[in-house]
Amino acid sequence: MTFTAKINDVDVQAIEGWMKTQPDTVSVAEFVPGPGIQRLDLKFDIIELQKALDECLAIEAFHGDMQDEGFAALPLTQRPGQTEWTSNDLSGRFWTRADDRYVEEPREDLVPEVDFSEFNPKFKGTYFEYVHEELTKRFPIGRTRVLSKGLYNCNSWHRDPEPRLHIPVISNPGSLFVVNHHVTHMPADGSVYFTDTRGYHTALNGGETRRIHVVAALAYEQITK
Repeated sequence: MTFTAKINDVDVQAIEGWMKTQPDTVSVAEFVPGPGIQRLDLKFDIIELQKALDECLAIEAFHGDMQDEGFAALPLTQRPGQTEWTSNDLSGRFWTRADDRYVEEPREDLVPEVDFSEFNPKFKGTYFEYVHEELTKRFPIGRTRVLSKGLYNCNSWHRDPEPRLHIPVISNPGSLFVVNHHVTHMPADGSVYFTDTRGYHTALNGGETRRIHVVAALAYEQITK
């Protein structure tokens, strides 16, 4: 197709320059580190992680009243002796700018991560218990949950009181994580990712299968505002 612009301004010149290159369609299916998201050296066995997922789901189903919207959680840690979880336990405090006012507002109550010091006894003996033990040898670990995200949806655009560690268990190339201005895919290969969720972030699943991560809160000092 031959097209001659009637106006040759800086916008026309810019687009004509951009049309001479092809977008990257390869690295988008890989992990690309950036501000707020990095891969650790620590790594787990992905086959054992997936086996543990099946074992835990055979014992207990995902919790949450927003599963149709794409948020479902399976708690791997608890307060000592805890037997029930509120919806606030499963999600917790976050801040968001939800509408065209652009005003940041807090949602839900702060959950002290240090309180969640006990591994859920229902899942003792699974590989998830081993993962939790290895994490607690290295970091202060709070709530540790298995989070499931259905296909074709995303979380709210928000920030949390603390950063998180993500361990993808089931993923697909359309599963992406965004921290502020950086977006990347995290393959389910046993890797552990630091995500600075104190910044604005979201998780989205644009693939045709569910996305499941083990997510462990890093129980350093929490942001309160």
